[in-house]
Amino acid sequence: MSSPIRTETEDGVRSIILARPEQYNTITPELRTALAAAIDEADADPEVRVMLLRADGPAFCAGYGLDWSTEYQATAEAEAGWDSAQDYRMMSRFVEVYLKLWYAAKPTIAAVHGWCVAGGTDMVLCADLIVAADSAVFGYPPARVWGTPTTAMWVYRIGFEQAKRYLLTGDEIPAATAERIGLIAERVADDDLPARSLELAKRMARLPGNQLEMIKLLCNQTVENMGFASSRTLGTLLDGVARHTSEGRAFVARATEAGFRQAVRERDDPFGDYGSRPKE
Repeated sequence: MSSPIRTETEDGVRSIILARPEQYNTITPELRTALAAAIDEADADPEVRVMLLRADGPAFCAGYGLDWSTEYQATAEAEAGWDSAQDYRMMSRFVEVYLKLWYAAKPTIAAVHGWCVAGGTDMVLCADLIVAADSAVFGYPPARVWGTPTTAMWVYRIGFEQAKRYLLTGDEIPAATAERIGLIAERVADDDLPARSLELAKRMARLPGNQLEMIKLLCNQTVENMGFASSRTLGTLLDGVARHTSEGRAFVARATEAGFRQAVRERDDPFGDYGSRPKE
């Protein structure tokens, strides 16, 4: 089985690439483990000053793989029931990996194209900066049923009003809107994304490594002082609660009966966005 992550290094920049293109780079336990190792390795490498997270295929990350995650909830908990503490520990293992992008001493940039939704946003919003292609679409559709943002980064990145606007509807956020509300640092043409994101990473890598580390720590500490640790603890805990409400259990039952793609379509059809957007 090929690795779900591959890496490249150029001029002080370590590219960490999500490499499950046929599956839209959906998150699995295997991807989680490989991503953690890649971030740790880059952070420890004295030749690396900046990390660039990008992805193969048509999408950056379409969230958690609902094939394994809905099956996990439907089967693993069938006999023993839901143990909230165990659920929290399970989800925390994913959250701790995304936070490596945040807590890594070295700056992290994400280059996003196509879908970056649901659990994909839990991951990417932990990067220090996001450069997005025109094709990028962000959003947290599980806010409609079956989840809450575990890393709880939304308010910190786009403010109180905009976070509520998009989390209380689950609406998609096209790249142009993401740029307007400050969710991303830059928006570029799809063809320009690889070169522009690498150019920005190399520009950062011109600074002394100690300067990069100190400036990142200084900026991130402001968010820490605003209660980031308690916010993500609550987000991770409530995610488990949201997956086990009557509506959350019904979503899993429907996914088991009709397939997770159909369950997602039925969730999003009334809103007419994401995969339920009418074809032009």
